[in-house]
Amino acid sequence: MGVLLVEELGPLMVARAQLSGKPRVSLSERDDGNREVVHNIRMRYDALRRRLSQLEDAKESPVGIIRRADLKAGNILMTKQVRTNMRKRIGAVPGVEIGDMFLFRIEMCLLGLHAPSMAGIDYMSVRNDLVEEPLAVSIVSSGYYEDNADDKDVLIYSGQGGAANKDKGATDQKLERGNLALERSLRRGNQVRVIRGMKDSLNQALKVYVYDGLYMIQDSWLEKAKSGCNIFKYKVVRIPGQPDAFGVWKSIEKWKEGLSSRAGLILPDLTSGAESTPVSLVNDVDEDKGPAYFTYVSTVKKNEGNFPYTANGALVCRAPVIHECGPTCACFPNCKNRVSQTGLKFHLEVFKTKDRGWGLRSWDPIRAGTFICEYAGEVIEKVSQGGEEGDGDDYVFDTSRVYESFRWNYEPGLVEEDSSVEAIEEPKVPSPLVISSKNVGNVARFMNHSCYPNVFWQPIMYEHNSESFIHIGFFAMRHIPPMTELTYDYGKSRVGEAEADGVSTPRGRRKCLCGALRCQGYFA
Repeated sequence: MGVLLVEELGPLMVARAQLSGKPRVSLSERDDGNREVVHNIRMRYDALRRRLSQLEDAKESPVGIIRRADLKAGNILMTKQVRTNMRKRIGAVPGVEIGDMFLFRIEMCLLGLHAPSMAGIDYMSVRNDLVEEPLAVSIVSSGYYEDNADDKDVLIYSGQGGAANKDKGATDQKLERGNLALERSLRRGNQVRVIRGMKDSLNQALKVYVYDGLYMIQDSWLEKAKSGCNIFKYKVVRIPGQPDAFGVWKSIEKWKEGLSSRAGLILPDLTSGAESTPVSLVNDVDEDKGPAYFTYVSTVKKNEGNFPYTANGALVCRAPVIHECGPTCACFPNCKNRVSQTGLKFHLEVFKTKDRGWGLRSWDPIRAGTFICEYAGEVIEKVSQGGEEGDGDDYVFDTSRVYESFRWNYEPGLVEEDSSVEAIEEPKVPSPLVISSKNVGNVARFMNHSCYPNVFWQPIMYEHNSESFIHIGFFAMRHIPPMTELTYDYGKSRVGEAEADGVSTPRGRRKCLCGALRCQGYFA
């Protein structure tokens, strides 16, 4: 990972990029991205944003710094040309998929999905019969105007302008700029990208955006707003045959409110009350009535002087070990350094996959860096060198396996910090830890392997009964939309590594069915 899109890096950062072997992206790829480029830009952006949030939380920010870490991070990357899809276009954006979710508008700007950081209508000039006219390329329905946005296939979108502010009252909207572009797109019949905004289910003060695919403008009219002024209205209809996105979010709202039942529901709560948030068990694939029986269980301030988490609980950086506060700390029980000790926060669902047994996903959106759960189970002893830990056990987590490395932390140079402060990303457990959840465990036992996962594990240490124990916490690697399967890298056993020939599956390893673009063919 770690693709660089930087055009004008300083000499030190260029040298670091060359030494690390990270490829440069060509100018054409900045105009036309791909999925890997999009993922890496988003990861770099959020890593930088988390670090800036940490500095703001600690009041260590340089004088005059913007108190909006999201905007500051976006401005830095824009200046450094860490962006893609800079060429405006009508239709789909390379590397951005329907269902992708965003926490901040500036993320969409970096990816070329929606260029304005504030305005809800993005448009471009197109020459037609020797005359230039604006055509809409994307709209964001954020709830600022009087939109009718509950239907998953039809959006009644309000034009821009005319809203009241502290300096003047509401006025009639004008047929100009974005409004004119929407009118011209209605006449020309071009596709328009639609991004839907909604309140975060876990924090109503925050907003989440989801890319809902391509729409067509079907109609427009003028109507009186609540202010008494005229506003433009546009009927925007989703093009059939696209993957569901906003519709998934609306279905989940109904499940939570009890307005409709989950298709294939086997149990409303797999944990029988052991978790503060229920975990549903679902199979809409076949007639299997559930996984094999098991007993469900849930189970010092160091960190180089910094809190490891932001104020909203997101992990700032991967580290060899994260130290959380324990019972003997003088802090309050709601201290932000006890993130992994507060139980499940997401409404998770165990579901039957088509070809990989049972899997795990969330009804709620999960932000990058957010704690999901820990790996609970029974600690088992490592066997002799000639054998394999947990032979015959499909539910084993082993810290001594070989895991694919990846870059997740922020780049110190982007916040004008010395590179020596950069945290070591690889986890480091004092002694090998092997946990079996075959007979006793929690939801983590249902997470499947992927060669391109969206979850990573992190050792966490805190005190319990006057002793410090290591726990394995799982965190979101990137923003995870609802109903997306949660996966992590199972790692590869060191036993029989020499037998891998790139064609057949080495002894003791299983064929991988993750479907990732760079699937390695086997795991464990």
